[in-house]
Amino acid sequence: MRASPFKFYVPDVGLRICPLRGVTLVAHRVFMYVFYFFAVVLIWLGLVSLRGGFHFLAYVRRQELIQEPSSFTPFASIIAPTRGLDQGLEKNLAALFKQDYPAYEIIFVADSVADASLKIIEEVRRSCADRSVVTTRVVIAGEARECGQKVHNLRAAVRELDAQSAVIVFVDTDARPQVDWLRSLVAPLADEQLGVTTGYRWFIPLQGGFASHLRAVWNASIASALGENGDRNFCWGGATAIRRSVFERLDISEQWRGTLSDDFALMRALRRAQLPIHFVPRCLTASLEDCSFRELLEFTTRQLKITRVYAPQFWKAVLMGSLLFVFGFFGGLALVITRMALGLSWTFPCSLMLVIFLLGAGKAYVRWRAVCLALPALRFELRRGLTAHLLLWPLASALYLYNALGAACSRRINWRGITYELKSPTETVIILLVSSTEIPQSNRTTRRA
Repeated sequence: MRASPFKFYVPDVGLRICPLRGVTLVAHRVFMYVFYFFAVVLIWLGLVSLRGGFHFLAYVRRQELIQEPSSFTPFASIIAPTRGLDQGLEKNLAALFKQDYPAYEIIFVADSVADASLKIIEEVRRSCADRSVVTTRVVIAGEARECGQKVHNLRAAVRELDAQSAVIVFVDTDARPQVDWLRSLVAPLADEQLGVTTGYRWFIPLQGGFASHLRAVWNASIASALGENGDRNFCWGGATAIRRSVFERLDISEQWRGTLSDDFALMRALRRAQLPIHFVPRCLTASLEDCSFRELLEFTTRQLKITRVYAPQFWKAVLMGSLLFVFGFFGGLALVITRMALGLSWTFPCSLMLVIFLLGAGKAYVRWRAVCLALPALRFELRRGLTAHLLLWPLASALYLYNALGAACSRRINWRGITYELKSPTETVIILLVSSTEIPQSNRTTRRA
């Protein structure tokens, strides 16, 4: 019997003799070569990322060796904006009252006297009345008109600072700082060449659940971008300290006019003034809370929409990086499954996929080790989330692509019952405002804008 002229043998892509037509086979070969190219790129990027993870761990270890209490402890003002109820709010606020610091004040600021958080604040104030080193006040800022509600609250609070205050500290009420958080955040400001000090959030799910763990993994990937290079660090508004003199010299309150993101606006002002941002690992701050899948998508997409407006270069990097990963990793996964189903050789592409996965899991483990050093009191809770960090990171990368594409299509966000349109870094339009007393309980789990 005469052989078919359409049978080929292609050893370089692992194909056996198959009755595929020429055009189909050429397309398959091209796809294989494209996959190999992207796989090599992802492996290289994975190695670079893993090296960055070890640098992050080394930086945290060096900082953890500096354990002696600092003598630089000027009077500090902690500003805590609030709207509605956060999970664990009472414990979060109590942690602010228990700081190992000689003298400071806490200024709570809400938009309305009817805000539900004010009752919790008053209860915590009474329970911590014996803390003579702490003074507290509540400021009612009213509704925002030309900027985000959180920024409006902050601008109102800085006008109420104690006259002796030398350092301004910003905190989010969904964060639960350690007892030495304030001292650690303020201490580096003894160097007057610094712009600000900052920490970052680390989500710890309470009840668990897929959405809560995925949000924790998604958020964790940003933490290790911080390090010893102050010119490349960014501010996180949930744990930031700045000298009052620097705040006033840079006119940050005016820089916030018309903005939604307090931390991005502050970072931009510091970059213009060429002042470095110092990352303090001991000020990695736990947020112990859960979320639904809808809240996961809302929170993560909101972050990328804000990033697109205030730091478009970061958004572009996320978009291109996540596109590359999704095509290379999930496209490769589809390729392996297809070749298995067709009875073709699949071990080599599967090996490449495994290398990519292990590099990402290795980076996640190194980052987790660093956070355990910074949050020793929460080691048990952190250990419960380790499996999710090792396994869910590819899904977090795919979620970044979804977020980046969502940010490309819209600049409208909803945060705490308020709908905003982000026109530009200095123009925020309030589309719809819901009273803080009317915010559904399900919307009270993800606070930061």
